[in-house]
Amino acid sequence: MPESVAMPQLVLLPGLACDERLWQAQWPVLPSSLAPTVSDAHMRHATIEAMAAAVLHEHDGPLVLCGASMGGMIAMEAARQAPHRIEGLALLGTNPRPETPDMRALREAAIELFARGDVRGVIEPNVAFAFHPAQAADAQLVDAYLQMMLDAGGDQLIRQNRALMQRPDAREQLPGLRCPVLVMCGDTDRLTPPDCSREIAALVPHAELFWVADCGHMLTMEKPVTVNATLGEWLGRLSA
Repeated sequence: MPESVAMPQLVLLPGLACDERLWQAQWPVLPSSLAPTVSDAHMRHATIEAMAAAVLHEHDGPLVLCGASMGGMIAMEAARQAPHRIEGLALLGTNPRPETPDMRALREAAIELFARGDVRGVIEPNVAFAFHPAQAADAQLVDAYLQMMLDAGGDQLIRQNRALMQRPDAREQLPGLRCPVLVMCGDTDRLTPPDCSREIAALVPHAELFWVADCGHMLTMEKPVTVNATLGEWLGRLSA
């Protein structure tokens, strides 16, 4: 009798200060055979490396990792730490590059405001950068995003921004990936510009690159129908 092959588990990795609400619209298309779950490792550890190590430690066996923004950085780091365990990577609106001096300065300024308790004063103006203008005009959508950020709170925003400032350069290990890789990005993403996704797709052998039209950085919330069609089809192939 041939040995049975263990089905990988799908672990969803939220972005900065996000939680399971980031993936709420995707849940209907996630194959139940992959036993999907949402990780909160980014809420409990101080570096991208430690977050990735926690994901690997807390979920046994083969994994399919689906990460948005910072979650994609955690997914790429997990693939660096344990490439033999990763059966697939879905990287949504993420960045393989290390922090730039300009972004470091912006984060330092934001951290000072978070430390003073002015979370809303930082997050509300960020809507214009996080969303495409059409979706930024959707009050219900923006309120859901703001509430998720406010629920995370200043301490989490400080710690997670510091983790991003210290993140490793993922580009060195991307050419060595041999698992299926899906790269998705909003075509007007201002926080992780399309060039970041193009670079990932160029470095990873046989990566699939998809653009989400008229969409900013928060693509799972902004364009759930488009994201679900592409992500659901890709996951379906992995779970077949």
